Amino acid sequence: MRAGALRIVRRRIDGVVLLDKPHGWSSNHAVQAVKRAYRAERAGHTGTLDPLATGLLPICLGEATKFSAGLLDADKEYVAGVRLGITTATGDAEGEVLQTRAVAVDDRSLEAALAALRGEIDQVPPMYSALKRDGRPLYEYARAGLEVERKPRRVMIHTLELLERDADLLRLRVVCSKGTYVRVLAEDLGRALGCGAHLAALRRTRVGSLSLGQGVTPERLEALDESARDRILLSADALVAELPEAHLAAGEEALLLRGQPVRGGAGPAGATRVYGHTGDFLGLAERAVDGTLHPRRLRRADPPANLAKGTDSQ
Repeated sequence: MRAGALRIVRRRIDGVVLLDKPHGWSSNHAVQAVKRAYRAERAGHTGTLDPLATGLLPICLGEATKFSAGLLDADKEYVAGVRLGITTATGDAEGEVLQTRAVAVDDRSLEAALAALRGEIDQVPPMYSALKRDGRPLYEYARAGLEVERKPRRVMIHTLELLERDADLLRLRVVCSKGTYVRVLAEDLGRALGCGAHLAALRRTRVGSLSLGQGVTPERLEALDESARDRILLSADALVAELPEAHLAAGEEALLLRGQPVRGGAGPAGATRVYGHTGDFLGLAERAVDGTLHPRRLRRADPPANLAKGTDSQ
């Protein structure tokens, strides 16, 4: 260990932290902050949340990182602030103002425009996004003053409702499928109303079955002692709670953990969360049409006891 370096004792700890991400934090910044707080060996998130957005960002520790993909396809819920009458280069409040127009939108016109954006719609991804074209993220082209062709994406807007209106500022509740850009939704709304609009604020309130009501701010997390932090961890199966489940007897559990298929009782075909004979979450299996469970992604056979081991870090 180099002189002046600090000895950080990492822990093998599994679980999910529902972080209430602050404005300005990148998703990676949030992951590193939670990883440090728990002294965890491994950490990751379940899909990025823009630095300008706040709200729910599930952070996975240890074995829970194996199941983070389960939330990538999940529906998301947001509360969005949309400012009418102003369009920006990025579609949000950080971009250069391109145009300002008078707003003459009554409640009836607004509801009609919202209704037209519900259900399955096509969205053109914004230039200021991390999507790649020829190996480069689109925002690099945008910053160079270039615009490249983007193919529309089909997304599902389950809910788009007005919560509050304060003059030209709308507060909307949005429930949408994966791949939805809420700032594009704001721009499309402004275009439909003929006055332009941009996303003024965004707060994510739900990811799949996980709710911001269970979330913790970084300040609150920092104020807790280690045992209290551990108590707020959710089990890794919280990430796949919407999947059907199967419970195995001891003999079946042993076979599955050795990579062998087992008979898991009745249930729908497809991805299934599996529990052992003592109720511990084992991981995911794929149920065949005949009911056989084939191991798909399992936790370690030796669940961590949160025993520490030393690692050196600056």
